[in-house]
Amino acid sequence: MSNTTGSGFDDVDPLEQGAMRPALDVDAWFEREILPLEAALMQYLQHNWRNKSDIADLRQDIYVQVYEAARKDLPDSPKAFLFASARHLLIRRMRREQIVPFEAVADFDALGAMAEVPGPESHTIARDELRRLQAALDRLPPRTREAFVMRRVDGLSHREIAARMVITERTVKFHLAEAGTMLADILFGEHPDIRKSP
Repeated sequence: MSNTTGSGFDDVDPLEQGAMRPALDVDAWFEREILPLEAALMQYLQHNWRNKSDIADLRQDIYVQVYEAARKDLPDSPKAFLFASARHLLIRRMRREQIVPFEAVADFDALGAMAEVPGPESHTIARDELRRLQAALDRLPPRTREAFVMRRVDGLSHREIAARMVITERTVKFHLAEAGTMLADILFGEHPDIRKSP
């Protein structure tokens, strides 16, 4: 038998040689550090990706990335690593699709996405979309439009809108639901069912 003492192999961590951490260790780390963050991750995804049908798949893709990375090296800050992974995945998804649907992403600034400067055709398309949206807003009943603008443009809560319009929060919710339905109908070709506002 040969003696390996002095060869240096006894002192080297197998993980430093490119080996993966045992799955049981990573499983325990994942359950302890990552899974308790699921509610916060889901909230982040719902805030930053409007296509709700994609969210469960996005979560799973993020979990796979985090798990595979942890097999190589456990991050010092699991929460920061999880959310950085989520952010990068959303950016990659947008870039891969190249054309991002209007409703796909809620907050480009939060994602830090699309650093490229848009070309002239993008400006033209954006202006046309804004004109269409403005024309659709102009077709809403005045009180419904007022509630919608306060909520979506000014970012006011239902309570704040109710106070400013001197109506109940229930009526605010009615106006917002009405605005959503009518705008979808107007913008996507359906004939709006114009109902009386309370």
